[in-house]
Amino acid sequence: RVRRQRQMCIRDRISAAAKINGMNYSTFMNGCKKAGITLNRKMLSEIAINDAAGFTAIAEKAKAAL
Repeated sequence: RVRRQRQMCIRDRISAAAKINGMNYSTFMNGCKKAGITLNRKMLSEIAINDAAGFTAIAEKAKAAL
């Protein structure tokens, strides 16, 4: 139960940051995979919260890979 809530929280944070950058969650994650970005979801969530410019850079790389 707690694990599921934590996963949802992480996904929601990434989703919100991806929407700010013009993508939805699944498109962003697909772009990250194609771009070879190997950060896990927890780290992406932390970057989204603490470093908006860094997350935007990752999102741009993910967009370019699509």
